[in-house]
Amino acid sequence: MRTPIAIVVLCLGCVATAEAEELPPRIPDIEAGRALTASCVACHGEDGNSLVSDSPSIAGQNARYLLRQLQLFRDGERQAPLMIGQLEGRMDEQLEDIAAFYESQTSKVGQAPPAAAGLGQAIYRGGILRKGVAACTACHAPDGSGNPLAGFPALSGQQAKYVVAQLKAYREEERTSDEEYGGMMRQTAANMTDGEMQAVADYLHGLH
Repeated sequence: MRTPIAIVVLCLGCVATAEAEELPPRIPDIEAGRALTASCVACHGEDGNSLVSDSPSIAGQNARYLLRQLQLFRDGERQAPLMIGQLEGRMDEQLEDIAAFYESQTSKVGQAPPAAAGLGQAIYRGGILRKGVAACTACHAPDGSGNPLAGFPALSGQQAKYVVAQLKAYREEERTSDEEYGGMMRQTAANMTDGEMQAVADYLHGLH
C-alpha cells in the first residue's frame, strides 16, 4: 500500500521543523556591534562609559537587559526620541550585537559624595520599611552588579543624574518598562522623595 503524498509532505515538513529547532542559538558579533555604535559615542562614550551626566553608562551592562531596552526604544514602548531615531529600522540581530559589545566593555566607577555612605547606602541595602520601599540589593546585588540571568541591570558606577531621572520617571508612571516584572520599580519609587532618590543615586555612582 502506497503512503499518500500529502502524508509524505507533512512528514518531511516535520523533519525540517525539528532540524530547525535543533539549530544552536545565534552568537552575537561583538565587532559588528562595535561598528554599529559609532553614533552612540557622543552620549555613551566610545566604550560605554558616559561622560554626560544625564546619559547612562552602559559599559559592562548585562546584554539581556540592554537588548530588552534597545527593543523597547526601537518599538516606541520606552519613550526617548533620540534613542528611537538612532534605532529605527534596526533588526533584533543588530541590537544583539550592540548589546554584546557594551557587555564586553569594562565599567568605570565614579566618586560618591561622603554623605551618600549614610542615607543612600541605608536605602540601597535595607530599603525604607515604614514606606514600603524595598531594598535594591534583592535585584541589583549588594555590589551593584545586577542579575544577568534575570535581566536586572547593573547599577554600579551609574551616572547619578540619570538614576534620579529614571526613578522619578518610574514614580510618575512615565516609564513603564518594568511591566514584565510586575511594575516593581514603579512600586519602589512611588513612595520615595527626591532627596531619597538623590542619596541612592549618589551612593550608586561610587559603588563597586
